[in-house]
Amino acid sequence: MKKKALSLALAAVLTAGLLTACGSSSTGTSAQPEGASEPAAETTASQAPESEEASSESASTQAAETEVESKGTVTVAATSVPHAEILEAAVPLMAAKGWELKVTEFTDYVQPNEVVESGDMDANYFQHITYMESYNEEKGTHLVDAGDIHYEPLGVYPGKQTDLSAITDGAEIAVPNDTTNEARALLLLQEQGLITLNDGAGITATVNDIKENPHKIKFVELAAEQIPRSLPDFDFAVINGNYALEAGLNASTDALATETSDSDAVKKYVNVIAVKEGNENNEGIKALVEVLKSEEIKKFINNTYQGSVVPYEG
Repeated sequence: MKKKALSLALAAVLTAGLLTACGSSSTGTSAQPEGASEPAAETTASQAPESEEASSESASTQAAETEVESKGTVTVAATSVPHAEILEAAVPLMAAKGWELKVTEFTDYVQPNEVVESGDMDANYFQHITYMESYNEEKGTHLVDAGDIHYEPLGVYPGKQTDLSAITDGAEIAVPNDTTNEARALLLLQEQGLITLNDGAGITATVNDIKENPHKIKFVELAAEQIPRSLPDFDFAVINGNYALEAGLNASTDALATETSDSDAVKKYVNVIAVKEGNENNEGIKALVEVLKSEEIKKFINNTYQGSVVPYEG
């Protein structure tokens, strides 16, 4: 009986030892890198609960640092070049702030305003402030400027002649025929000393407001989008930034003269984020404007468009 009792006791001790060894091995394996020596595994076994807790806390901290709380979605209507391209560059920057930026492209200048006015979309990015104000007046809409982002400088481009300072009498210059851009063209030509406009003509100027024209320049009014392909037919032409881009022209390298950021025209033709009145201070809109005016986006614009699109610093 004593022998039997002794055998049972020994079996119990051996069983306990085996169980303890299994527990040590399992914990040690999970706590150590692959290939760790057995002594290290045994040493870590007694500290396993504390290590696991610290590891869990560390992982949670890292997750908290890398994960961004989702704040919602900002929807923006835009035309393709350069607006949608700039917005696409802003997508990851918005995501870092917790916002999903959804961009819908349009090919006209009416629908982007309609979807914002109706509330179907949060904002649009395709127009300059003067167009937006004119649209409001004409259509009775309630769009406001939530942020001034960039301008696309009009440029005077060479056609049959290449030197503005040596322009010949009777030279022909093509200018856009829409009210806002014709005025910009004439103001730019006035800055170059080629013409003088009536006092107060400003951003509503037309060829009828030319007071002095010493070189007897003939102005040919054309739809803005037609001018680039008609450039060889004229001595010079004034071309919008977006249409110059589409035609492979670069304002900083191809134009003989361009609008500057401190000109009255640029202040009136800066491209804006437009929203329905009352939404300009929404958190998502403010985040979008902040991103579009960030150094990252300014760098993207400058590197991508090389002067044909310029960040607005006003």
